[in-house]
Amino acid sequence: METINSRLINWASILDDKTREQALATSRLPFIYPHLALMPDAHLGKGATVGSVIPTLGAIMPAAVGVDIGCGMIAVRTQYSLKELPRDRRRLREDIERVIPLSAGHNNRKVLATAEPRVAELGRLAAKAGFDPGQYVAKWELQLGSLGSGNHFIEVCVDETDAVWLFLHSGSRGVGNKIAQHHIGVAQRFSREKRITLPDPDLASLEEGTPEFTRYIKELRWAQHFALLNREEMMDRVITQFGTWVGGRVHESERINCHHNFTAQETHYGKSVWVSRKGAIKAEAGDPGLIPGSMGTASYVVEGLGNPVSLNSSPHGAGREYSRNAARKTFTLAELKEAMHGIEFRATEAFIDEIPAAYKPIDQVMRDSADLVKVRHKLRQLVNVKGD
Repeated sequence: METINSRLINWASILDDKTREQALATSRLPFIYPHLALMPDAHLGKGATVGSVIPTLGAIMPAAVGVDIGCGMIAVRTQYSLKELPRDRRRLREDIERVIPLSAGHNNRKVLATAEPRVAELGRLAAKAGFDPGQYVAKWELQLGSLGSGNHFIEVCVDETDAVWLFLHSGSRGVGNKIAQHHIGVAQRFSREKRITLPDPDLASLEEGTPEFTRYIKELRWAQHFALLNREEMMDRVITQFGTWVGGRVHESERINCHHNFTAQETHYGKSVWVSRKGAIKAEAGDPGLIPGSMGTASYVVEGLGNPVSLNSSPHGAGREYSRNAARKTFTLAELKEAMHGIEFRATEAFIDEIPAAYKPIDQVMRDSADLVKVRHKLRQLVNVKGD
């Protein structure tokens, strides 16, 4: 841990100058209390740094929550061991790809029976919140149970005991993005009208007590719940395909589902604050959590240590060292295939920007997190599914 100043505490041993300056700029905003906590996976983001924990008094910056509201991880530990798995892992990958829409803009053709109760629940929540998600995306219901692209993934992994885990990463899809973009625009218009000077327009905020703030919180919470149910729906489909592949039912011994792009009202240092975790998970003492590496590297099942200086938080993954554009210019498909040796995946140039070398070494991130979380399991991948 490094105290950069009284308003910025840093856990990242790998931190470039631009990311440090971006975090410093955010930490100087007058409503930050008590300080911004920079996680080990911190890297440059839009407005606010990805991998930062931002506590605010009486205000929230929508862009500091992120445009993929509620993005996070879900993992299930099965009763199966590595030696019980069939050899043909490609068949499982293709079966998963068949039942879950992948890539940006790809949705379900219809609401499946498994998704119906979740869609109904979200409909009731939206009505209670007094808004129609259809004003953002006309057929938002068809997005429930779809993965998206970028760093979102579905994986089959084994831990140090060779127990098999099913693991995936996704968020609130297009409807969450549209909600976020709308409220970022509202915050920016508010800042312009009030002639508020900001180091970055994406640090514009909404003031607690205003109708705009109240509406954002209601829609934010809905999108966070959409993201959680989206992961549950996809995991249920993965379990079905995995069970068919192994020829037996799957009995879950554990299921963990956690956000890493979200806002919650919490008490820290004696005051009630809005804590925006942009690329960070909540890690109160005993909280189960998931910290994935990049495709081809280890992921971790963890337990929070409740570090008060970190605002009870921990990293959400490896964190990028190369931007997507820089990664595409630097690495090759051959290098990606070499990095993914022994893992069943769809080998395509579309995933070059996700190559492990574009990310910080996950084991270094975990060493930096030693006072934030306790490692319960280390996972290695057998199958990787992504959207291009």
